Amino acid sequence: MRQKDEKNLPQPDKGFKIVPAALLVFALCGLSFYLGGIFNSEKKLFEGKIVQELSKPDSSPKESALQTLQIKSISFPECSLDYQDYTPCTDPRRWKKYGFRRLTYLERHCPPRFLRKECLVPPPNGYKPPIRWPKSRKECWYRNVPYDWISKQKSSQNWLKKKGNKFLFPGGGTMFPKGVGAYVNMMQDLIPEMIDGTIRTAIDTGCGVASWGGDLLDRGILSISLAPRDNHEAQVQFALERGIPAILGVISTQRLPFPSSSFDMAHCSRCLIPWIEFGGVYLLEVNRILRPGGFWVLSGPPVNYEHRYRGWNTTEEEQRTLSEKLQDLLTSMCFTVYARQDDIAVWQKSSDYSCYEKLASPDLYPAKCDDSIEPDLAWYTPLRPCVVAPRPKLKRTSLDSLQKWPERLKIKPERISDTPGGNGNAFNRDGRKWKVRAKHYKKLLPILGTDQIRNVMDMNTVYGGLAAALINDPLWIMNVVSSYAVNTLPVIFDRGLIGTYHDWCEAFSTYPRTYDLLHVDSLFTAESHRCEMKYVLLEMDRILRPEGHALIRESIYFIDAIEAVAKAVRWNCRKEDTEEGGEKEKILVCQKTLWYSSNNNSTR
Repeated sequence: MRQKDEKNLPQPDKGFKIVPAALLVFALCGLSFYLGGIFNSEKKLFEGKIVQELSKPDSSPKESALQTLQIKSISFPECSLDYQDYTPCTDPRRWKKYGFRRLTYLERHCPPRFLRKECLVPPPNGYKPPIRWPKSRKECWYRNVPYDWISKQKSSQNWLKKKGNKFLFPGGGTMFPKGVGAYVNMMQDLIPEMIDGTIRTAIDTGCGVASWGGDLLDRGILSISLAPRDNHEAQVQFALERGIPAILGVISTQRLPFPSSSFDMAHCSRCLIPWIEFGGVYLLEVNRILRPGGFWVLSGPPVNYEHRYRGWNTTEEEQRTLSEKLQDLLTSMCFTVYARQDDIAVWQKSSDYSCYEKLASPDLYPAKCDDSIEPDLAWYTPLRPCVVAPRPKLKRTSLDSLQKWPERLKIKPERISDTPGGNGNAFNRDGRKWKVRAKHYKKLLPILGTDQIRNVMDMNTVYGGLAAALINDPLWIMNVVSSYAVNTLPVIFDRGLIGTYHDWCEAFSTYPRTYDLLHVDSLFTAESHRCEMKYVLLEMDRILRPEGHALIRESIYFIDAIEAVAKAVRWNCRKEDTEEGGEKEKILVCQKTLWYSSNNNSTR
């Protein structure tokens, strides 16, 4: 610009001319006007911000800058009584929309937003607060789980029987006619690791009414019982009504919602899963979630087929062929026979990595999974026909390398180093923090730690700190890690606790009225950009038992809005300080009321 301007100006002959001076004055004035405009506009913006800040509501004399989210008044109608067992993502009303091959229709299929129910799920007529643990292991109120089909169909196997106004659970099962206690005793004789604290976590695929998982609790083993919603009617609801950990699920086309190397033991008692079909993909999924050195226990076809095949409506030759194929598949996956007796067979997953290195050959089936396949991805992740091999760098995740229970609860898990910010200091700080918080929670809710609270869910945990702090109380905790959060679930399982992945923008895989206490720690702060508050609270109401409680720990910004929606779902809440006091965070202590359908103003 300077060269261009000089070209346009007349060339001076001598000295300093008047014209350039006038132009200079004009330019300086223009510059002054421009800078003044900038200053004034910036000043107005700055002043506008100050006015905006001062005009915010003063929610606290101590911290005038704090805001709270305000929502309009809200109310919800009652759902009709035929929704008393409503499971939104496994709803039989929608099964026909999905394929029947490989039982795809039994997997999670959540309704789109425009089909979500915005009503309160009623309890069955005659519902009453559940029988308390440990008495509940043997009996429950019939009206709480009013399903007769399973009682009639399994009457000869002593799963359960109806007597008066109760269901009784004698501890029978298809493969343990002498009772679950005798069955597990035989299993312990075959697997001494069940006695000495080596085995802590287990999964029961096809759990029936969870008698096996219930018996293990007295033996220091924490089991997740897994069953789909199918014609057996509410197996998982029976389990949870009894106070035994359970979750809706099926091995079909998607991975189960657990990380790799989670469970110390997996069990199938005539669960009718076709283990060798579809390339053995179901057994490959069990391999993924089973810890190296862990045990797979099978009773039922084809185990002991020589003496059982007639009762299975098959031939001895068919069962022999099935047995040989199953053994070949397990051998190819680095399992070895550990023990056999009568109707029980036990295999152990190898913790020797050299076996898995041999699977790298492209000529083998099943081959080792490619390293690019993340072994812990398990939220709507397709099953893959390959062997998830243990990672060589992890030296202390195999069953024979872990500390025995209960020591493993307090020791920093090796896999914490795989999580951002995860280290020994963070782990120890988390433990100290939750000991203090648990003590404070018991002051706010004195029944915590008594037989009035049995089934607990920590809806967005990190390392399972609350479960660890309450480990000596007569309860169990389902630790939930968001599928969108840092993956800390392997750490939780390595500690000897149980949990699952979940996305709280969707419904949880359980029946209504299955938890006594829900704990929330800043869930709305973390997920409000994705999940609408009213749907989260409606889901919390669905899975919470009448007269059950919720402890909601949230920033002051959300707390009033949460309380307003909680009131709309008929909860009684009170606001309390945290153990640290202050105004930035509060705790809502809420209780769900027990109400019955009015049959008026109901929504289908």
